[in-house]
Amino acid sequence: MTADLLSELNPFAPSDLVRLQRDELPARLGVVIGGSLNDGVLVKLDGDVIVEGVAVGSYVTIKGQTDRKFFGLVTDIRLDMTDAALVQSPPADDDPRLEIYRGTVAYGALHVKPMLVKEGRGEVKPVKSVPAHFTVACRATPDEVREIFAADERTAYRIGTSVEDETIEIKLDLERFVERSSAVFGRSGTGKTFLTLPLLANIIRRDLASVLIFDMHNDYGYTLKGDGGRKLKGLKQLNAISQKVVIVTLDEASSKVRNSRPEFALQIGYDQIEPEDIEMLRDVLGLSDVQVNALHALKRRFPHAWIRQLLDDNLAPEVQELFDSNKIAEGTYYAMQRKLGRLLKFDFLRAEVAENFAERVLNYLTRGESVVVEFGRYGNDLPAYVFVANFLTRRIHRRYVEMKETAEGGGGEEPKKLVIAVEEAHKFLEPGVADLTIFGTIARELRKYNVTLLIVDQRPSQIDAEVMSQIGTRITCALSDERDIAAVFTGMSGAQQLRSVLAALESKQQALIMGHAVPMPVVVRTTEYGETVYQQFADPLAEASPEERAESNRKKLGRRPLDEGLM
Repeated sequence: MTADLLSELNPFAPSDLVRLQRDELPARLGVVIGGSLNDGVLVKLDGDVIVEGVAVGSYVTIKGQTDRKFFGLVTDIRLDMTDAALVQSPPADDDPRLEIYRGTVAYGALHVKPMLVKEGRGEVKPVKSVPAHFTVACRATPDEVREIFAADERTAYRIGTSVEDETIEIKLDLERFVERSSAVFGRSGTGKTFLTLPLLANIIRRDLASVLIFDMHNDYGYTLKGDGGRKLKGLKQLNAISQKVVIVTLDEASSKVRNSRPEFALQIGYDQIEPEDIEMLRDVLGLSDVQVNALHALKRRFPHAWIRQLLDDNLAPEVQELFDSNKIAEGTYYAMQRKLGRLLKFDFLRAEVAENFAERVLNYLTRGESVVVEFGRYGNDLPAYVFVANFLTRRIHRRYVEMKETAEGGGGEEPKKLVIAVEEAHKFLEPGVADLTIFGTIARELRKYNVTLLIVDQRPSQIDAEVMSQIGTRITCALSDERDIAAVFTGMSGAQQLRSVLAALESKQQALIMGHAVPMPVVVRTTEYGETVYQQFADPLAEASPEERAESNRKKLGRRPLDEGLM
C-alpha cells in the first residue's frame, strides 16, 4: 500500500480503492499505556501502524488480562514524543534516522473510550472497569461490530451502515426508542427530515406506537421535496402503512395545491380555547404576567364566551364590574384585546365550530392510527405553529392521563403508546419556558403515561438542560455551533469524549447515535431516502404471518372468515 493511499484513509468517507485495500491494514493497533474509566484509555500505536489509517469513530477491541474483551470507540488521536529535544530540532526529510524515530521516539496515540465488555461467552454489558497496562488493542472485526449491534428483528430498524464497512448494518431497537423521549439534531440542510421520516414509518409499520407529527414544513404527509426539487413520497404514499396514516390540514388551499389529500381541515372554536393554550405564546405575543392572569380572570367570569367577550367592541356590564372591582385593569384589558387579535386572525380559528376536531384527532390516535398535522402557509407563522401544537398536545396528554389512571384502577385498557414529533422544539422547551409547557411535562415524565416526544431541532443549545437530560436516544447529524455540540451531550455520563467524533461528521447522510436504543455510540452512514426505502414498504403484508395473508386474500375475494364458514 502506498504512502499516498494511506494518507487519504478516512473511515468516514472511504473510497472504493481504500475499501479494497483495507484488509491489508494491520489488525493490531498497539498497547494500553494509561487512562481512566471516565476519560478513556490511551493506546500507544505500534511502529508499523500509520496514524492516517485510523480515524475518530473507529471501533477498537482490547483483550483484557482475564477472559474479558473490551469494546471501545476512538475519540481522539494525538502525536507524542519521548525526547523533548526532537521538538526543538526535528530531523530533516532526508535524515536516515527519520524512519527509526517514527513509532519509537515519536509515536501516535489513540484515546479510546471503553463502552462495553464481554466476559467469555457471556452477554455484552456496560463497562465498569478498564483494561490493564500493556494489553493489546486491535481494530474491531466486522463480526465483532455485528455482534455488538445485533437486535431482535421484530423491533430492529436498519438506520444505516457502519462508516468503516458498508456491509455492516447498524440497527436501532425501536421498542426501546419509543420507551423514552428521543431527539434528532442537526444544522439546516443535514437531512433531518429524510432520517426522521423512515424512522417514524417503521414505528408505525411495526405497530409499536401511534405517531402525531406537527408537520411545520409539510414534509411528512403526502410528498416532500428532495435534492433538485424532485418529489419524494411521504408517509401516506408508503403502501404498507398508508391505511394507518391520516393527514389533517390547517390550510385547505395549500393542501389542494400540493394534492396532499387530507382527511379533514382542522378548525378550532373560540369556546374551545383555554387561557393555558395562550400562555405558551406570552413571548411571541408580548403578554405580561399581569395580562396572562387577567385571561384567567376573564375565563372565570365568562367560562364559554371569554374570547368572544374580549373581542366584542361593546363592553358588557360584567366587564365593567371587573374594572370597578380591580380584578382587571382597563388598560390591561384593551392590551389583551389588541395582542390576541394577532392570533385570532388565522382562518382555522372560528367563532363557531360545529365539531370538536381535537377530539377527532384524539380518537384516531387512541385507536392506533397516526396523524400528520400539515400547517400549509401557517408553517412560517410561529404563533400559529406554537398555538396549535400546544392546543392539541395539552388535550392529548389530559386524555392519556385519564386513560392510564383508569386502566390502573381496573376500569379499562391502557392507552396505546404515542410518539409526538415536533419540529423547532426549542420554541417549546427553552429554559424558563419548559417548566410551563406541556412538552416539558411530557419530557420529564418519561413514559409514565405512554406519551413521549421526538424532538427535531437544529439548536439543541436552546433546549432546557433538564429536558435534555431526559432524552433517551439522540441521533445527531452535523452541527456547527460549539454550544450546540456541547448541548448534545448534556446529561450523558462520559459522553464529552465524543465531541471530536461529532465534529468530524460529514454534512449529509452521517449521524452519531447514542443512548437508550443502541448498545453503544455509533457513527452511521444513513440510508438515502428514496427507492430503497420505498421497497421496504411496497408490500403491506411483507411481515405478515401466513394466517394474516390468507385472511387478507379472503377479504379481497369477498369471502367470510374461516371461523365463520365452519359455524
